[in-house]
Amino acid sequence: MNILTKKESKLFLIISGFFITNALMAEFIGVKIFSLEGTLGIEPIRHMLFGKEMSFDLTAGVVLWPVVFVTTDIINEYFGKRGVTFLSYLTVGLIVFAFAMVYTSIHLVPANWWVTSRISEGVPNFQLAFATIFGQGLWIILGSLVAFLLGQVLDVAVFQKLKSLTGENKLWLRATGSTLVSQLLDSFVVLIVAFKIGADWSWALILAVGLNNYVYKVFIAIVLTPLIYLAHSLIDGYLGQELSDKMKAEASQS
Repeated sequence: MNILTKKESKLFLIISGFFITNALMAEFIGVKIFSLEGTLGIEPIRHMLFGKEMSFDLTAGVVLWPVVFVTTDIINEYFGKRGVTFLSYLTVGLIVFAFAMVYTSIHLVPANWWVTSRISEGVPNFQLAFATIFGQGLWIILGSLVAFLLGQVLDVAVFQKLKSLTGENKLWLRATGSTLVSQLLDSFVVLIVAFKIGADWSWALILAVGLNNYVYKVFIAIVLTPLIYLAHSLIDGYLGQELSDKMKAEASQS
């Protein structure tokens, strides 16, 4: 049977593609640190956390990770714990494969003319720039993957618990609530593995940076709440009410 003839199969493929793309891109763009205030065109918001002066200088990956966790909730709603678990392990495997290919490409001997091909643009060594941008440390990669998997497991557990209490009501509570809990774990695990174990950061700095990142993620999770309702409305319209209700019931039982 051609799986593309079934609406639920098409839906899973589309959502999976979006989920994996966002997770993979978040890993690669995460090497950049940006100023949220500067991006918004406002003065830096200086604040003290655990004795550290902070502003909202964030990894570019935080732009996409909240979207990944919201997408997790949508998958959880229609495909259940098994769907999320399968997709999470598949995504981790693909991320590992992607980084392996990147490290392979970094160690390929560059053409002489290519190394100096961007001098006129202020890049004297294109190979060094390529290796610096894409060659993230192993501790950072490990921390990110561990945080992702643990966050997914916690997101699924909290989502299903809230759904068992609320039924089909209060979508905002189980979607946003599960994201806020899982993001709290994610924000600190990645720092502990990558920078406490891998770079010996102080606990004060870990807590300050982690809390700073989490505040941003909480804000984004709340902002994205209306989009969850929009996504559910579009999916229900595509599936039809009967098939939609059937999938949600099976997802809860799984």
